Amino acid sequence: MATRRRTTICLAFAGDRLGGSHISLRGLLDALSEHLYRIIVIVEVPDGRIAQYFSHFEQVIDPCALEEPFTVGSRFGLGSTLRTVPRIAGRARLLKELQADIVHTNDGRSHASWALAAKLAGAKVLWHHRGDPDARGTGFVAPVLADQIVAVSEYSLPPRRWGKLKTARVIHSPFDVNLNIDRAAMRKRLVAELGCPDDTIICCYCGQYIIRKRPIKFIDAIEELAKIADRPVMGVMFGEPEDAELFAEMQDRLASSHAGSLVRLMGYREPGHDWIAACDALLVTALNEPLGRTLVEAMLVGTPVVATQSGGNAEALTPDCGIIVRPDDPHAMATAVLDLLGSPELCTDLVRRAQAMAKKRFSRERHVEQMTLIYRELAKEAQPAVNITDRSSLSSQ
Repeated sequence: MATRRRTTICLAFAGDRLGGSHISLRGLLDALSEHLYRIIVIVEVPDGRIAQYFSHFEQVIDPCALEEPFTVGSRFGLGSTLRTVPRIAGRARLLKELQADIVHTNDGRSHASWALAAKLAGAKVLWHHRGDPDARGTGFVAPVLADQIVAVSEYSLPPRRWGKLKTARVIHSPFDVNLNIDRAAMRKRLVAELGCPDDTIICCYCGQYIIRKRPIKFIDAIEELAKIADRPVMGVMFGEPEDAELFAEMQDRLASSHAGSLVRLMGYREPGHDWIAACDALLVTALNEPLGRTLVEAMLVGTPVVATQSGGNAEALTPDCGIIVRPDDPHAMATAVLDLLGSPELCTDLVRRAQAMAKKRFSRERHVEQMTLIYRELAKEAQPAVNITDRSSLSSQ
């Protein structure tokens, strides 16, 4: 009788920045059977944010972390991968000791740090691409090193498909599609905190303050909306700075213009979808966003979305689940918000469509089913079946 030991999956992380990919991973890992999978989280920072977020999983500290870590948001290609070469042997040795069957990497820094080591250790590489279609690592390195490439949207895949890119799969990130939030209560809470009139149009920005997400364009859109609306307007920005220079520019802008009375920096808040539900509209000003989590969360909680015609925004909002406007056009975004909120029936229909579509396409169950299938396929290649009577060949884990 043939059987297999538990499949050992190593999730290797670089740095200590938490983002949407970590939330997506938790949704997946929490659903995996402990009897079938051994999950090991490899972290660079002991007791850091990532370590704490995945605290209920087995953890190992990366023994070969770079003294000078990769810069957040930097581009990755062959050069970045080669920078990890002196550490390949140590990481490969660790993976062998852990009996890793699959190494699942989720961002450019982790791909560059662990893909070569995983290949040397004989583990399968699951390259989870959550970035731009022109990412050099995914376009030039993943086709050679990855055993399976997974992308979060069609947009994020490079147009030129070769090597393992030919068999890349699009699997949308998982969400709790059964959110049931009292929007009226959350709005009342937010209005009280802001000290604004009850009839204020409240639009929100959710995400880190980085150039790609265009936070200053959100401020511009709020100023434009205030010019054309016959009701008070307020913009709330939920997030935290990752780019010190950009954050300083935001603060200068808010301190030296009328925008300072219209926009509030609210900081990072969890769960974010509660605060999205408190707002009249989510404005997605980002460019080249593969597939933003907050956009889908807004669809699920019933907050209408106005987003730029860029990245995976239109892909997520198809068909007719949100309003798409030209990139970097604050006036177009403001006009879209006013038109939508000024047509209650249109807005209600759009919100219902968006909620139904999001529940269908972005459920955690669907994501887990698709990812588990990939894990099974890779594990089958990684570990041959053994005879259950041959006790010496079975893992003692």
